[in-house]
Amino acid sequence: MNVFSHPEFDNHEHLSFFCDPETGLKAIVAIHNTSRGPALGGCRMYPYATDEEALRDVLRLSKGMTYKSALANLDLGGGKSVIIGDPRKQKSEALLEAMGKHLESLGGQYIAAEDSGTSVPDLKIMGRHTQNVAGVAERMGFDGKPSNGDPSPATAWGTFVGLKAAVKHQLDRDDLTGLKVAIQGIGNVGFRLAKHLKEAGAQLWVYDIFAENMQRAVDELGATPASAEDILYLPVDVVAPCAMGAVLNDTSIPKLKARIVAGAANNLLEHADHDQALKDRGILYAPDFAINAGGIIDVFYERTGASPDTVREHVNGIGDTLKEIFTRSDRSGLPTGTIANELAEERFRKHVAKVDSLTERLARVG
Repeated sequence: MNVFSHPEFDNHEHLSFFCDPETGLKAIVAIHNTSRGPALGGCRMYPYATDEEALRDVLRLSKGMTYKSALANLDLGGGKSVIIGDPRKQKSEALLEAMGKHLESLGGQYIAAEDSGTSVPDLKIMGRHTQNVAGVAERMGFDGKPSNGDPSPATAWGTFVGLKAAVKHQLDRDDLTGLKVAIQGIGNVGFRLAKHLKEAGAQLWVYDIFAENMQRAVDELGATPASAEDILYLPVDVVAPCAMGAVLNDTSIPKLKARIVAGAANNLLEHADHDQALKDRGILYAPDFAINAGGIIDVFYERTGASPDTVREHVNGIGDTLKEIFTRSDRSGLPTGTIANELAEERFRKHVAKVDSLTERLARVG
């Protein structure tokens, strides 16, 4: 397995592979950049078909977290971890405790949060052996309801806010009544997004690999079930991928009928040039690391003890960030993903310059 020559390797600061034969744990932790602060990102558990697939995912996801935190103006770096295995069959307390011990060995460089295949209770089990977990504190959530630390509500709300910004820009409408939305993935985030859309009057089509998730959306939200083969290609206004990444590719993009792609999944583009492919087809893409930043914002403020109003205000700012991205894209002719990267890098450089300036002043005083 090549690492330094891997196409997704981007001068990552740290990459560790951890195996615990006794519990069956096989995990990879990737820390992309810590210039803005400690790397914070989800711990995903997924039955990857190959080790190469897991490595590619963790490298892409960790880089994405660096850009996500910078774009959201958070003092955090980017990191991610993946556990190779089926969370419904192979997850155990012993395996999670072993993962916690590995996190502790990293000395606070990386802080893990919930992700696909893991939950708040899972993170609390890891927390028996490390303090380097986040999104586990019981407190008042950003929505004014008691929270166990699960960032899913904030991620879903931020995605909803961003989706509305995309609809306003592309379709010139504020009212979502009758808006047709296809949601791929009706898990913790996808179901909450669907609920917000339903309450706003949207019509929903849904798919999930787990039949019970789809049935819940049908029973509680009146959604129409769709197949895995059709969900991305329905004649709807918006496609919202909320499951795994890389669903926008050479095969899928030519078949899209929606005018907007705005979903909570990470790394929606299989390759960077698919950003331009969407623009060439007149499809507005809400960059994933901009629209799905609500969760990382919520977890960040958990560590600072900020009020729910502060969290909600920051999450609502996702809409303003996307408006800026869309406007810059229109002015420059560049695709929205490229603009989002540029904006994140601007904010990253500004932060680093500020820190360097402070360090220089302190040195002179000393």
